[in-house]
Amino acid sequence: MIDFNLSLQTKDVNVLSEAIRTWYQHNHVTPTERATQLLCSAAMDLYSQGHRTPEELATLLITRFDSPYSLKINATTSTARH
Repeated sequence: MIDFNLSLQTKDVNVLSEAIRTWYQHNHVTPTERATQLLCSAAMDLYSQGHRTPEELATLLITRFDSPYSLKINATTSTARH
């Protein structure tokens, strides 16, 4: 379950939600809980940096996560020995 900061107003949550929906539509994928959690976290970070419109947030999310594969965490690489 997504835990939005309680200080957010409904309009703020709507802006974030619209940006995330746009990311899914742009990438032609079905939402998953894990992907949504990552996108919400990124959107909240961007929102707190002053990006306040759904269009701006969606553009930044699409740029940062250019495909559904960019949301995957490669655990074996992160624990690889060098």
